[in-house]
Amino acid sequence: MQLLSDVKMFFNVKGSTKLVFTLFFYGLALGILAPMNAIYLSDEVGLSKGEVAVVFASSLTLKMIFTVTIGIISDKMRKRKRIPLIATIFCITGLLYYMRATDFTTALIGMSIATAPSGLIMGQLFAMSRIHYLRLVPTMVEMCQLWLRSSLSIGFFSGLLVGANLFLVATFEGVLWGNLVGYVLLLILLLSYKELDEPVTKVRAATGSGEPFSLTMLIALLLLASSDSLRGLYLPLVVNELFGKPELMSYLWSVQAIFELLFMTLAGYWAFKYGSKRIILAGSIFAFIVYITYMSSSSIIIFFIVQPFYSFYVSILLGVAMGYVQRMFINRTGFGSSLYVLIFDMAALIGYFTPLLIQGISQTIFRIPSIFVGIAMILILKELYVDYMKKRYHKSRIFEETV
Repeated sequence: MQLLSDVKMFFNVKGSTKLVFTLFFYGLALGILAPMNAIYLSDEVGLSKGEVAVVFASSLTLKMIFTVTIGIISDKMRKRKRIPLIATIFCITGLLYYMRATDFTTALIGMSIATAPSGLIMGQLFAMSRIHYLRLVPTMVEMCQLWLRSSLSIGFFSGLLVGANLFLVATFEGVLWGNLVGYVLLLILLLSYKELDEPVTKVRAATGSGEPFSLTMLIALLLLASSDSLRGLYLPLVVNELFGKPELMSYLWSVQAIFELLFMTLAGYWAFKYGSKRIILAGSIFAFIVYITYMSSSSIIIFFIVQPFYSFYVSILLGVAMGYVQRMFINRTGFGSSLYVLIFDMAALIGYFTPLLIQGISQTIFRIPSIFVGIAMILILKELYVDYMKKRYHKSRIFEETV
């Protein structure tokens, strides 16, 4: 079976196991705190909805500046490992301060220090891994990237479970300490990883064909990512408002993560067979259905039932879309990976601020991601139509030349 053969080859590649665990612990660190972060600022620190949005937006603005600036510079570097290493140390320092937040100012400072460098971790880890596999197994780069992304999701899924149980046992303090431990484990693995030291020109020579640059698709991905960011911040608040149990969000995301792992590999093969744009469009349709459900249902059972549909969308947005953006800048690995992170950071800003147009915290917030996804689907359909017309024109020219 092709899948089993590919997975076996992936793990036989030198350094794969270490990269898998590195992404796993990064995901673990993210997952422990993610569903509780907004609630921590709201309930424990006592911030208003507007203040929570400002804290997230300010730290994300700094993160975007760091991510794109260092991403451009990193393409001129032969070794990148020191970038995520330094970033991880800053994240740990910021978390130690964030744990002691008592008001808006201290929360803002702590979150900014912990978040600003974090984009460098994910962006440079995937840039390093892409170069790693381009050097060793150039024919399997995209699937290797997807499986590393799956490792991050497994870590995130594990972090959700750990975070939920830490909250039940030790409340928010336990969650924050668990998050810190995740980053420490990431730091240890980064220190032990030996980055391959070969000329960048060899990597570029091994590179296959990329994707044509498309501003329309980048805008569509920004809208899709914005809808997901809005859900990531406000769904925990809505669930807490509806059911009064913040730990439910961890279990909801756990269900999503389980199916996400299954769909991510399948989505990678489907993208290879049918094209990335078509698969991204298919995932968008499922997301639209889920957002409509969030608006219309107040049953926690229904929320759990639709999670697999959202998993399909997320597996595409986080896996297929990442490879698609990287291939647009195939000879600038660091910038391509950083741009993907930047798109999600910009999306987070949009996702955090647009719900402020709606008073209070209610299910009506999900009208906004429904609109975002609807516009994105129109843009992708336009791109597919343009591609179809170009292909048709090319075939007609070939036919005329042969006649």
